[in-house]
Amino acid sequence: MSRINRTGMSKRTLEQWISEYAVSHQNLVNKKIHWLCVPTIFISLLGMGMSLSVWMTLILSALVLLFYMQLSTPLFLAMGIFILICLAVMAALPLGFKVWAGVFVVAWIGQFIGHKIEGKKPSFFEDLQFLLIGPAWVANNFLGNKDKQAVA
Repeated sequence: MSRINRTGMSKRTLEQWISEYAVSHQNLVNKKIHWLCVPTIFISLLGMGMSLSVWMTLILSALVLLFYMQLSTPLFLAMGIFILICLAVMAALPLGFKVWAGVFVVAWIGQFIGHKIEGKKPSFFEDLQFLLIGPAWVANNFLGNKDKQAVA
């Protein structure tokens, strides 16, 4: 379990988070599944949220961005741009809650298949904050950084 400071945020650095997350994401097939499914889960969550409450989804998105900002300014910027891209995709594809929920379920099934192939349990079983580190890990890889190096 991670150490928590007075704000309720983990004291881990981004590099520590990425390094710990990478431990259960070594198999190339699992990595590729995660590179596809993690962003898909993220956009499906935004899609479901926007279907229910635009304001609540925007507030929660801002809180997620604050989490990323305390880890790394480049990560905060990358994830902010990603959220904007997600919002643009949702505007172009006005899908309903049920479709986004179906996408969410299928993407999670993919993730669990990846972990079965990897032979290791998902990181979030140890710490729920890893649910926010998955997108950071994908962004880190997309930006060309290796698993144990993070955007500074």
